[in-house]
Parts: sequence; structure tokens; C-alpha cells
Amino acid sequence: MLSIGRPTVVTAVALMAFAGGCGTDKASSDRSPANQAPATPVKIEIARSTTIDDTSEYVATLKSRHSAVINPEVGGQVIQIYVHSGERVTAGTPLMQIDALKQQATLHSQEYAREAALANLRYAKQQRERVAKLYAEGVVSKQSLDEAQTSLEAVEAQVKALEAQVREQQVQLHYYGVLAPTSGVVGDIPVRVGDRVTQSTLLTTVDQPGDLEAYIKVPVERARQLRLKRLVQILDDTGKVAAEGPIDFISAEVDDQTQSVLIKSRVNNPRGLLRTSQFVHARITWSSREGRLIPVLAVSRINGQFFAFVAEGEGRSLVARQRQIRVGQMIGNDYVVLDGIKAGDRIIVSGAQNLVDGAPVVPHK
Repeated sequence: MLSIGRPTVVTAVALMAFAGGCGTDKASSDRSPANQAPATPVKIEIARSTTIDDTSEYVATLKSRHSAVINPEVGGQVIQIYVHSGERVTAGTPLMQIDALKQQATLHSQEYAREAALANLRYAKQQRERVAKLYAEGVVSKQSLDEAQTSLEAVEAQVKALEAQVREQQVQLHYYGVLAPTSGVVGDIPVRVGDRVTQSTLLTTVDQPGDLEAYIKVPVERARQLRLKRLVQILDDTGKVAAEGPIDFISAEVDDQTQSVLIKSRVNNPRGLLRTSQFVHARITWSSREGRLIPVLAVSRINGQFFAFVAEGEGRSLVARQRQIRVGQMIGNDYVVLDGIKAGDRIIVSGAQNLVDGAPVVPHK
């Protein structure tokens, strides 16, 4: 049995070797160029290195740096409004008229009193001259002359006081006509004809639109990164930069309602495209560094991890290699790659849906 058993083992080993050899030949035949899977057409882009900005965008309110708030100097009823919101005015342009009938009556009363005092002054001067002449002739005493002089001086003082009161009432009358203190654009006019106003009533504003200031509330988490003169960009509706300027104010307090810090930035507006009280998007750049960008379409996500295919090899021997990558923020249609891709790598950006690691690829335009 032992002699029979040995040849049986040898025969089995020989058969296994023969079968293995046949398998090897078949595998070699399958990997021959004639039997390889056809190369998948793919689009390839070169990973580029660029400056990556760490930015944040916030809603900002634009206010004029030269805005005149118009409050009345006197109280009364608005009887006329000469301008409308958005109208450009020059300094001294009448804006509104407050009813001044009572003030005009007061002024006229003061003017009448002044005229009466002036008449008394003329009489006192005549009396002073007559008494002086009589005193020179020895007809009256020195006391009479002194009394005439004193009366004249009293009337002169009364006239001066009344003239001052008239001037004051004239100034007060001037306040009933509300004038533009500076050139600019008329803001909102919350009052209407017939409204009664006081010295605390807001009538309107006159803003110079050329020089604006952006009011931005930044979350307290970013407060440590705020610096004076850090650049702020104002974006238009398309996301393009419409204006920019430095941070020139950082509040020392945190808004307890919004947990934000107020900052202000000067905004040049030479073309007048931006307006006072306009809401805009403000972009703040916190830092810049070198990084790589690859299209979003080139990135796949599997089990919470990110991957991209890179073409390796030369000529017709290109193969797709899957790499695990670490991505940051999106910029437009690109991912910022933090790790896994270097500048110059050939990134497969289309045709990668059915690729597997090591699959042959051929570039196409």
C-alpha cells in the first residue's frame, strides 16, 4: 500500500503542476495587449497652484460719512415741503417751511417797540441839547443837565436792548425756513405737510454719496482676527468687487443680542453706484496662502472621505490612480485641496464615473 500510495502522490503533484502551468499560460494570454480592456476616454486637467484666500462675507449697511441730520430749530406745523427724497440739492436750498405766523407777530411787536424807543431817543437827544444850551446861559443848574444826560443814556440803552431783541426774533424767524446745510442728496422725509414737529423731530437727511462707510457686524468668533486697515471688499449683485476700503473702526463692545462686533470701513464711491442705506455684501480676507485647486466634478466622496483620479504614466500607457485627498472650502466650481494632490498632477475631471484604480485611460479634448 505504501508503494502504491507514493506514485499516487507524485501523479497528483504532477497533475497540479500541469494545471497550474496551463492556468499561468491562460492568464498571460488574457493580459496580452489583444485582450486588455479598452482605454477609457477621459478629460485631464493639470492641478494648478494658486493663492488661496480665507474669506468671509457679511451683509453690510452703507452710510454716508458726510450725512447731515436735519432737525428743526423751532417747533411748529409743517406748511410746505419743497423737495423730495433722492433729490440733489446745494447748500442753502430751502427744504421745508414751518408755520411762522406767531413768530412774525412777535417780531413785529418787537419792531414797534423799537420804533417807539427810537422816537423817545430822538426826543431825549433834543432835550439834552436844549438843557445844555440853557445851562451854558446859566438858566438851569448842573443837576438839570445831569438829569437830561441820564435820561438820554437810559433811552439809548433801551433802544440797544430792543434792537438786540429784534435781531434775535429775526434769527428765530429764519429758523422756520429749513435749509440744506450742505450739498448732497435728500434722504427719506418721514414728515408730511400738516405735521407738528419739535426740535427732536427728524425731518430728513442730506447725504454726500461720494464717500460712504460700511457698517459690518462680524461674529464674535472672528473678533480676534480683526485688524485696523484690513481690506474690506464691497460686492455687487454679480459678486464682483464694486468698491473696497480699509477697516477704520472696531467696536470695543460685543452686541449682546447678536454676539457680534461692529466694524466700519471707508468705501470710495467715485461713480456713485452705491447709495446711502443700501444693503450690500462685504468680503473680508483673513489670510492668504498657496494651495491647489481641482474641479468639483473631479472629486468623489465615499464613506465621508474624498477621492480623485490622477492619470499616471506616459503616452498610451496612461492609467488612472485613485488618491485619497483632503479638501477645504469651495471657491467657485473648484475645491481647495489641502493634501493628496500636488501642483502638476494630471487630474481626471470627466469620464471617471466607471473608472477603477489602475484602469487604462486615454485623454480626449
